[in-house]
Amino acid sequence: MNPAGLLRFMREHPLAVESSVSADRRPQSAVVGIAVSDAFEVVFDADAGSRKVANLRREPGIAFVIGGTASGDERTAQYEGIADEPEGPELERLLELYFEVFPDGRERRSRPGITFVRARPRWIRYTDFRADPPEAVEFDRAALELAPES
Repeated sequence: MNPAGLLRFMREHPLAVESSVSADRRPQSAVVGIAVSDAFEVVFDADAGSRKVANLRREPGIAFVIGGTASGDERTAQYEGIADEPEGPELERLLELYFEVFPDGRERRSRPGITFVRARPRWIRYTDFRADPPEAVEFDRAALELAPES
């Protein structure tokens, strides 16, 4: 697995389990619809009053599991990063990407209280349990910056 293959894999899976940490340091997870940029940024929409948004505003550390056995696929990407809520041109750039994956997101954007969250990766681990032995490849931030444009 190389960065280009990882990017393709992540884009094949528009749903992910997102995890954040509550104020009392408990893990909280939710399924979110995601889009992935060429720089491995993950973007999703959320109700600004949701637990995940409150958690990420207080502590921006975020994790995702992308892919997995729920779809009958034994490949996953574990993603750890830092979340923010981009504005201006950065938000518009990410929204175009997000709307390509989720056209109905344009309608949701007009709803009161909707925000868009971006995660920037610090570390991603791709694992393929179909292989014998299983394939596991880790990517740090520097390795991900080498990913070619898709």
